[in-house]
Amino acid sequence: MRHGPIPGARGRVRPLTLLGDTVLREPCREVTGFGPELAGLVEDLFATMYAARGVGLAANQIGVPLRVFVYDCPDDEDVRHLGHVVNPRLAETDGVVVRGPEGCLSLPGLEAGTERYDHAVVEGFTADGEPVTVHGTGFFARCLQHECDHLEGRLYVDHLTGWRRRRVERQAARADWSRREPAGRSRQ
Repeated sequence: MRHGPIPGARGRVRPLTLLGDTVLREPCREVTGFGPELAGLVEDLFATMYAARGVGLAANQIGVPLRVFVYDCPDDEDVRHLGHVVNPRLAETDGVVVRGPEGCLSLPGLEAGTERYDHAVVEGFTADGEPVTVHGTGFFARCLQHECDHLEGRLYVDHLTGWRRRRVERQAARADWSRREPAGRSRQ
């Protein structure tokens, strides 16, 4: 039985920012106000992530340059991890470096083998301002590193080199979504 509200149930689905939008390439600002506006942003992030069928979403992916991300992601043992982190800091990455498939809601339909550590620890706060530490292994560790990268203005393609990077860049240039006007920034 589920206790508490379903994340995103009160949120609204917002348009995703796509590769080429400047908000994806700039480091995000620290959150300074913990209140209803932040709680609403977290709800909107969950609603948008679920609508896009993702496993994680950073605030700049909906045009809001604040240090917040949400996740609903399994690890390699298929254990579900659900939550959000405000002002996250990637405190630790270690273990084996694994090249695995990685995609991004801001580069829809594209994927590339990307190297990530198989263990990650993120420290930050909840939307209520409570400290939180999130440990991830396997695919969930990949998700945590991916979302922290977003908040620093980095994308998974920045970890690629050689033919892998060139292939993703060519695919992105040919994608229908790459020919549209970039979305404007949210005023939050």
